[in-house]
Amino acid sequence: MSVVVTDLTYTYSRKTAYEKTALRGVNLRIETGEFVGIIGHTGSGKSTFIQHLNGLILPQSGSVQVLDIALTQKKCPKADLRRLRGSVGMVFQYPEYQLFAETVEKDVAFGPKNMGLSDDEVRSRTEEAIRLVGLDYDAIRAKAPFDLSGGQKRRVAIAGILAMRPQILVLDEPSAGLDPAGKEQILSLICKLKRECSPTVIVISHDIDEIVRVADRLVVFDRGGILYDEPMGSLFTHAAELRAAGLDIPRAVRIADALRERGVALEGDILHDGDLFAAILRRYQNAHGLPIDAEQAVERARALGIGRIAELAEDGV
Repeated sequence: MSVVVTDLTYTYSRKTAYEKTALRGVNLRIETGEFVGIIGHTGSGKSTFIQHLNGLILPQSGSVQVLDIALTQKKCPKADLRRLRGSVGMVFQYPEYQLFAETVEKDVAFGPKNMGLSDDEVRSRTEEAIRLVGLDYDAIRAKAPFDLSGGQKRRVAIAGILAMRPQILVLDEPSAGLDPAGKEQILSLICKLKRECSPTVIVISHDIDEIVRVADRLVVFDRGGILYDEPMGSLFTHAAELRAAGLDIPRAVRIADALRERGVALEGDILHDGDLFAAILRRYQNAHGLPIDAEQAVERARALGIGRIAELAEDGV
């Protein structure tokens, strides 16, 4: 078990005129190896929640257990907090704004140095982390972080977390502010990191179309509590409730539902664009009895755009 949260409550500015309860009796369990997406409107409590996972905020009521470290309202020993922050890598929104050192290598090495590791181990981890995020270590190590592109800065910031070799990786809006190509690269990188170094991944995202492509399970926060905690395939049966909470359902789900209402039946579970393309390809094959090159068809579908694909599906093309 990676994370067990029990009856967690947190209020900012308690006993003042500005008092605001951010979390109300939150209960959540996250197993080792899960990829969990967290969604919710601004102010729903999701960012406050993840800050409890590496002790940036300590519980006021309830408890948080991460790996073998228990956090309660009592003061946590410094040794436990230090170990926790090495085990839970926290990547905040726009992490490139946290870069500060004069070179990429020094920036990535900052965390391992603070862990008290030897110089050889720090160098080894720094090089490994930079290569892991897809950057050329020899070409980039001596460059100033501020001379890099936006996407490169974000990779360097993530490398600084990976150099501490966390068992759990927590990312807050990891693709925010990036262009479509940059978003695709960051999503692919996160999936790679889950496979190769941090088995448990927790991602906060406002982009529902993005998160359904990678997460196994979605946790929906609303007004400081958990509204839904369900496997991806069943969550979007609650479309009306999600909209009432200021959220939306994925574009592919909306299109598939609209097509079904018009009598165009698409087979299988449809959560994201890839599922929708695959369902349309199956419909084409069933309608025409012709084999098609699936890879080429998906590329053509992406080029046409999802709105045009819906029109083709309705026409049975």
